[in-house]
Amino acid sequence: MDTRQHHPRPKRRWRRILLAGGLALALSAGGGAAWAADRFLIEHVSITDVSSYEAANSNTSDSIGETTNATVTDTAYDSDQADIALSTVSTGSGDDTVTYYVADVTLTDATALRSAFAGDAFGTNITETTSAIAAANDAVFAINGDYYGFRDTGIVIRNGVVYRDEGAREGLAFYEDGHVEVYDETATTAAALVADGVWNTLSFGPALVEDGTVVDGIEDVEVDTNFGNHSIQGEQPRTAVGVIDDNHLVFVVVDGRSAGYSRGVTMTELADIMISLGATTAYNIDGGGSSTMYFDGALVNNPLGKNQERGTSDILYIAGSVP
Repeated sequence: MDTRQHHPRPKRRWRRILLAGGLALALSAGGGAAWAADRFLIEHVSITDVSSYEAANSNTSDSIGETTNATVTDTAYDSDQADIALSTVSTGSGDDTVTYYVADVTLTDATALRSAFAGDAFGTNITETTSAIAAANDAVFAINGDYYGFRDTGIVIRNGVVYRDEGAREGLAFYEDGHVEVYDETATTAAALVADGVWNTLSFGPALVEDGTVVDGIEDVEVDTNFGNHSIQGEQPRTAVGVIDDNHLVFVVVDGRSAGYSRGVTMTELADIMISLGATTAYNIDGGGSSTMYFDGALVNNPLGKNQERGTSDILYIAGSVP
């Protein structure tokens, strides 16, 4: 079954997102308006032309991400660097229906899983859709990242290059040898992580599964203390990364906020899904309208039941030429 929803390839464009609730109040609060606009709406570019920046600062071969001998079907991609199998799961009925999308990914080389930024620039409030970022980077598969640009804390290492070293929360580290682990950002530095072989980090959370068991207290974790933090609680659209073994990952996107199609899931329900797929470690990343899976030039899931993506700061992706 073709899980993808075919749309014309999106044009590259910038999107500014007006955050609801607390931000709307801040914008109406006179002197706070300028601060709120600067913090949440105005683009702040720290590094332009990230591709060139990474080429100049990475010790990894430029050949990473190139693909030969690749085959693709509606639900699978097999190449010298990665095998990807897609599936769709729907459970429940009526308003209790939950629909989610699974990508089972086996990497030949851990560095084939790459990251890319909106607009090929690093900073805050710089956004494009997952599909647009994926298309710009010749991705055959992608999911939304951790929306690093919504905050100015968290360790950000992408494709072996350090972009931010402000430890604040529980992060996820992908190593060049293929293993992935949850770690405490406040107990290390970005330089130390790179020296130990970290290739990519995500800074969102919480960790959902450790040692094959649901982590206690995940329904109450605060990722941020700014506006919108509590939107991660309750039944929501979700994106998660699971670890089955070295170089064997599972990515899950759960649709939500769409009665009769998919209500979304709680953190605990998401953890249970990850365990059912064989993950011994799993980590929650940015969700809500950002939750997006992309494959072979098309959107796989149905964000918010509207087939409309929300802009995000970054993606995780696998590049490859498709026959």
